[in-house]
Amino acid sequence: MRLMTDSLKPIDGLSTRPPPSLLDGLNETQAEAVRATEGPVLVLAGAGTGKTRVLTTRLAHILASGRARPWQVLAVTFTNKAAREMRERVARLLDCSVEGWWVGTFHAACARMLRGHAERVGLKPSFGILDTDDQLRLLKQLIEARNIDAKKLPPRLFSSVMQRWKDRGLTPERVTEAEGADAVDGLALPLYRDYQERLSALNACDFGDLLLHALTLFRDHPDVAERYRNQFRYLLVDEYQDTNVAQYLWLRALAQGHHNLCCVGDDDQSIYSWRGAEVGNILRFERDFPGAKVIRLECNYRSTSHILAAASGLIAHNRGRLGKTLWTTAAGGEKVCVRATWDGEDEARVVCGEIESRRASGHALGEIAVLVRAGFQTREFEERLIILGIPYRVIGGARFYERQEIRDAIGYFRIVVRGDDDLAFERIVNTPKRGLGAATLRAVHQLARGDGLPLSIAAARLVESDELKPQARGSLGRLLADIGRWREMLTRLPHPEVARALLDESGYTAMWQADRSPEAEGRLDNLKELVVALAEFESLPAFLEHVSLVMDNDEAAGDDKVGLMTLHAAKGLEFDTVFLPGWEEGIFPNQRALDEGGEASLEEERRLAYVGLTRARRRAIVTYAASRMVFGTWQNALPSRFVKELPAIDIDHTAPTGLFRATPSRAPADGAWPMAEPVHLAAADTSGAPRWPIRRPTPPLIEGRAERVAARPEPSHPFTTGQRVFHQKFGYGAVRRVDGDRLEIDFEKAGNKTVIHSFVETA
Repeated sequence: MRLMTDSLKPIDGLSTRPPPSLLDGLNETQAEAVRATEGPVLVLAGAGTGKTRVLTTRLAHILASGRARPWQVLAVTFTNKAAREMRERVARLLDCSVEGWWVGTFHAACARMLRGHAERVGLKPSFGILDTDDQLRLLKQLIEARNIDAKKLPPRLFSSVMQRWKDRGLTPERVTEAEGADAVDGLALPLYRDYQERLSALNACDFGDLLLHALTLFRDHPDVAERYRNQFRYLLVDEYQDTNVAQYLWLRALAQGHHNLCCVGDDDQSIYSWRGAEVGNILRFERDFPGAKVIRLECNYRSTSHILAAASGLIAHNRGRLGKTLWTTAAGGEKVCVRATWDGEDEARVVCGEIESRRASGHALGEIAVLVRAGFQTREFEERLIILGIPYRVIGGARFYERQEIRDAIGYFRIVVRGDDDLAFERIVNTPKRGLGAATLRAVHQLARGDGLPLSIAAARLVESDELKPQARGSLGRLLADIGRWREMLTRLPHPEVARALLDESGYTAMWQADRSPEAEGRLDNLKELVVALAEFESLPAFLEHVSLVMDNDEAAGDDKVGLMTLHAAKGLEFDTVFLPGWEEGIFPNQRALDEGGEASLEEERRLAYVGLTRARRRAIVTYAASRMVFGTWQNALPSRFVKELPAIDIDHTAPTGLFRATPSRAPADGAWPMAEPVHLAAADTSGAPRWPIRRPTPPLIEGRAERVAARPEPSHPFTTGQRVFHQKFGYGAVRRVDGDRLEIDFEKAGNKTVIHSFVETA
């Protein structure tokens, strides 16, 4: 059907039924959602029920039946990928180009509106849109202008607070003084004002401003709001459960009058409160739009009946939901497998062994996923997959050993084990900040290149001289002394203990503790998990060799890889086989979330579990451990309450012999699981022979005080006592004493200084 806008029928008196070809293949409730074009409509679309098809078919029906022209329909979603899919589907349905139509993301629609009315909100039509890096750079400038310590209160913290205000539609003038006083010691609100003023002066805005300015435009200029209300006869919204307050207010403003608003979403899949999503928007839809029609899409085309029944039984424990029950016409299928394991290592062995078995039987690795609650949980599975030679990809994030905080920590480990590791030295020398500026590092590099020395040796020699400013010399000397002390500790203490002390004493842990950005907690968890990983190896050198193998894993393995990701990253994806490990109290549901959000957070955690289960087409395997190494400490673990909430008729619950003192379908009455004896096999193969060579730590670079270094080489320079020389910084002087590569010089203006020979020349 080719859509010709100049041949559309008059809108009045049209049939309410779409052409038969558009309805082909839709079930009755899907077709009802397409036909219900007038007034407010909420389509509660469960996982795998064809919501995208309904939304795009509805848009095509509105246009094909002549109810509106393309420019009179606004269809919005959250991601560019989803918007692109929507446009492509509509184009196929109508056999036409959709170029220029109002089909895209919330931000794209708001930007398009603002381009036409920029002057109304203090901008020019050519305004720029800042990306995250630009925002943080601008905030850093403003923080420095207010003499705020950016180390204790980083730009990301203020950015997060301001974004939350923008998500709620609050300009600086609309943030109450009481709320402003509570935010970041009262500093966030003044900085928010500075930031918005600076953006206006730059003729720029950030992504949060696109919606905020659009709201301001509608609120302060009723004529503009009326124009768009008249233009858009129909509004279609995808993933409505993920809208924030600003998006909700913007949509409500546009829907006033005709109320032809159709929102498609699933309250049971609202899992993004941490980034501003308000599940209440979808829950109160019928109150916000009286007379709204609610259509439930419950026929699932993805999963087996047992998976759907288990997911429905679990989510039914939530009170804050509108209610629906997924079902399928496809009978049979495997029950959800719930399997208890001894500990975290056993769990990884069980899951990855099952993956290996399925690969051997022809199962595509790309159709297998391991979904975890928190990023730090991926480490044990990555290790095991590598041992088995199974290629994998981490979706929605970096692999464990590629994360910034892990690379930094490993940089410290490398310089302690190998003093000549220049790349490691460069990475850690000013991380965290030690006041070592470009001039200091340039001097270290100059000496290292000139004399063919490792950077750490060059740094040690500079510390003994007067080449550096006292503050830089002191900072560098303390770092080198610490490296020597940590290296000496390795000769008498367990390497995980040394690693823990190193991260604390270097200030690296404190750096992330002081960072109040949303990512900081996860980074700290990853560092704790890194220390746990060290315990599986006989020595720090053995661990570092293992990491080098990990980083080189399966880069040429092609596209057939196991998917490893968090439950949040899995939203919108589906796989034949899904593994759901770590279903234990404190891990899932996450204890930190429960402590901060109480019952509301518990319900969101349960929605995460529901999302995880409904990613599976054919089989879902839930696992939990009886004991687990949690950040270096063995702890007894209780199965997640979610395990007990799964309907018994739809699950197979198994456990190793002797694991339980009670039936495996519930925890023992006393709440105490038997403690598993931890078995560490990662550093040896099945024969017991070491997998990696064990190297003894190299001798300390610095013994005791910073000025005590290894035996000096014989001087290889021409300078002698009494010789006149010139130094770029200190000027002219005469050599008073020669000590290897160090010269004690009496400078005419700077006085007596000790310098490195390569920094002076014959006068």
